Amino acid sequence: MGYLIFSIIVFAGAHLFSMLLPGQRDALKARMGEGPYKGVYSLVALAGLALMIWGFWSLSADPAVSSVVYEPAPWARHVTMLLVLLGFISLSGFHGKGYLKRWLRNPFSIGVVLWSVGHLLANGMLHDVLLFGTFLVLAVLDIVLSMARGKRPGHEPQIRSDMIAVVSGVVLYAVFLFGVHPYIFNVPII
Repeated sequence: MGYLIFSIIVFAGAHLFSMLLPGQRDALKARMGEGPYKGVYSLVALAGLALMIWGFWSLSADPAVSSVVYEPAPWARHVTMLLVLLGFISLSGFHGKGYLKRWLRNPFSIGVVLWSVGHLLANGMLHDVLLFGTFLVLAVLDIVLSMARGKRPGHEPQIRSDMIAVVSGVVLYAVFLFGVHPYIFNVPII
């Protein structure tokens, strides 16, 4: 459990520094240069994410190590599947210039919120709550700060981008549903 907590601190720490201390972030970026700063930031965040996944996977393999925080409702699994599908579609709308991105304003973080809430509904072990709760808190904080700072997409929407986002989201959903969950995380969905 300590390994998972350490990795959460590394991952969340990098993101919280960037979100909550923009002055210090920009000063560090100016001192290092934008490219090197982004490289170091990406490496720290990616290392934290990889360690989180490994720590979570290790705890999932031995449920006796983690304690039960709450028992999920019987209907939670079905709601989770819908929320995760919508989350993947939202995540896929992040890179495009569609109506979806303009309407949601922050589709990446909204996708992470949907994914996290879905997984929190369906999983009640302590390691589940720590992992998915971390992503939920970071995504909600990003949405709130983006709205407070007035960040909005300023592109001319194209329906083609929305169609690509929906198809990509459904494909990603299928890959995770039928490939990643049962074979990598050893968690059968169906």
